[in-house]
Amino acid sequence: MDLGIKGKRALVCASSKGLGLGCARSLAEAGVDLVMNARGRDALEASAAAIRSEFGVNVVTVAADITSEEGRARVLEAAKDVDILVTNAGGPPPGLWSDWEREDFIAALDANMLTPIALMKALLPGMMDRGWGRVVNITSQSVKAPIAVLGLSNSARAGLTGYVAGTARQVAGSGVTINNLLPGIHATDRAVALDTGVTQAQGISMEDAKAQRCEGIPAGRYGTADEFGAACAFLCSQHAGFIVGQNLLLDGGGVNATL
Repeated sequence: MDLGIKGKRALVCASSKGLGLGCARSLAEAGVDLVMNARGRDALEASAAAIRSEFGVNVVTVAADITSEEGRARVLEAAKDVDILVTNAGGPPPGLWSDWEREDFIAALDANMLTPIALMKALLPGMMDRGWGRVVNITSQSVKAPIAVLGLSNSARAGLTGYVAGTARQVAGSGVTINNLLPGIHATDRAVALDTGVTQAQGISMEDAKAQRCEGIPAGRYGTADEFGAACAFLCSQHAGFIVGQNLLLDGGGVNATL
């Protein structure tokens, strides 16, 4: 399918690897020029070079911490007038409700709620003026079904979801859509970190930890970054203009819900 976005320009955050990279690759395959951001310069430059070589699109890289004001300013300077924004940031660490203090919640909110909001506030006006834009926020399946050990993530991402629900309906009339992608477990570094935590807590192997987690996924496997990226690219396409303020699960059926 021709997504109709060749020649558009996108900012994809945390895109040196994992789900962010999957989104960047799928957009590049559709002919979208990229501004790629991540904290680690080496991995970012390697991923950008691979995308340039494979898809022939223009790629600008900004190695910066998107959750800091200074890093955000540098990214936004490079991403002026982008048509597409994909927000993404690593999730907070797991733990128990009794482990977290105010500072932990502030850090989670900064990374997973306030940073995406700041990026939208900066870039939505230009999209609205031009009469076209797409925003996709990478959140979590925990928005639909909270994960007990990820209370920091549950809280921050739920806040972002509430913000998007109202904002998406205010900007849709200007040709701009905002939607959220809710990943379940995917074969990324985040999955490795979570599975490592299970191995340490239960004294089991990584293979057993993964098999244990897969028991709760009807698809029987972890998702891939490529299929996640394809879903992101569709939401950014010309065909998705009537999808507004939605939360799309990509979890292999893991969340057991009718709606």
